[in-house]
Amino acid sequence: MTPKRPYLLRAFYEWIVDNNMTPYITVDATAEEVSVPRQHVKDGRIVLNISPTAVRDFVMDNDAVSFSARFSGAAFYVYCPIYSVLAVYSRETQEGASFPPDEYAQVKPTVAKGPSLAAVSTRAEETEEADLDSTEDLPPDEPPPPKTNKPASKSRPALRVVK
Repeated sequence: MTPKRPYLLRAFYEWIVDNNMTPYITVDATAEEVSVPRQHVKDGRIVLNISPTAVRDFVMDNDAVSFSARFSGAAFYVYCPIYSVLAVYSRETQEGASFPPDEYAQVKPTVAKGPSLAAVSTRAEETEEADLDSTEDLPPDEPPPPKTNKPASKSRPALRVVK
């Protein structure tokens, strides 16, 4: 069964904002993948104001809470995996929810990774590699097949328009 923390976190956040209060979260700054301004961490934890007026580009999903904010005048991108969020509450009333630290002990956290780049070979390179590999399957007493006189392609991969 999936952890209930992301669902409760979103519900309490929405409830706090709907009642014109200021939502705060407490985050375990020592957890893996957490990106917060370290100069504001106390005793391994940080309290963050996540009100719509205090943050930009706010995203709260099943994997993480992320946003941009200013700390002492400097812009900082904050990333907190859901398993690192320990509590959500209203600054004004202190009402909210705290989460057990061992809720994610049984569940391996799945951190969404961003897109990545990879090198892709072109058709000419694949053909050349196939030609080279085909000589390995021949018996040792047979000569390799003749090579064609096509120039070696050192071109870079190119984009093509698909309609």
